[in-house]
Amino acid sequence: MVTVQQLAEICGGAAEGDTARQISGANALETATAGDLSFVANKKAAEAARASKAGCLLAPVSFESKGDWAIIRVAEPRSAFARALAVLYPKPPASSFIHPAAVIAKDASIAAGCSIGAGCVVGERVTIGENTTLAANVTLYDGVVIGARVILHSGCVIGADGFGFTLSDGQYQKFPQIGTVEIGDDVEIGANSCIDRAALGVTRIGSGTKLDNLVHVGHNCTIGRHVVIAAQTGLSGSVVIEDYAVIGGQVGIGEKARIESRAIVGGKSGVLTGQVVHAGEPVWGIPARPLKKHLKGLANIQKLPELQEQIRQLEQRLDQLEPKR
Repeated sequence: MVTVQQLAEICGGAAEGDTARQISGANALETATAGDLSFVANKKAAEAARASKAGCLLAPVSFESKGDWAIIRVAEPRSAFARALAVLYPKPPASSFIHPAAVIAKDASIAAGCSIGAGCVVGERVTIGENTTLAANVTLYDGVVIGARVILHSGCVIGADGFGFTLSDGQYQKFPQIGTVEIGDDVEIGANSCIDRAALGVTRIGSGTKLDNLVHVGHNCTIGRHVVIAAQTGLSGSVVIEDYAVIGGQVGIGEKARIESRAIVGGKSGVLTGQVVHAGEPVWGIPARPLKKHLKGLANIQKLPELQEQIRQLEQRLDQLEPKR
């Protein structure tokens, strides 16, 4: 347990109310109890907070308090909540553990503090940085380089062949995939995601990037630092995603497309082959285009039935105006 005042010091906020109250856990606003911490991230959450039974709220400075809570006012409640969770639910100390059911090549280099789960396969010449975690059934193909403090969830496949084939004499011939994959430090990759090796050169994922479950990264892609990619997104070959870009779920990105730094691509969007998504206004739709244009297009589609009726009426009037033969 920690007190409200201690949490305020951890989160860099200002505590109000019963600062000596003991907090033992955290929960959503709707289900929190007197011993729980919760947070207010936006106006909708502020309304829900007024009916919450949480013992302490992390809230923005502008939050109007009318309840019987202890409050910690912070600039960014969600980020502060994440820091508080690390204290309320501390992880056990990292320990170097390789499950007996893992298969490790003799020349693989595994740094101190790594944890490798059951069913993992670590290929030849693989390098794994310190304090990296491989959950069960992760496969690292030959020559892959993994940085420090990386988390690879169950079923990840890193370094499988890219989808490279050449049509010759009416048949597809495999183009040899002789490149590799390099993953930077502090990267997290969700369950059953696949990162293909480069045909030539490197498929690269920058430090701090987070990939959700079921993400596919094709051969020769370059993903920058601190990029976030949500589930079921697929990248074709040679895509470039620059630093701090945000990609929604179920996005399809065509070959050699470029997503610029801090650009935002909305869920289920389609980025065409060779398309450049510029930083600034978010894009949405198929093909992906600035959000304002996408919403205007949707509004026009909703007007189609009305326009069809207007055209029908105009046709009837024209028929009446035409002289009878």
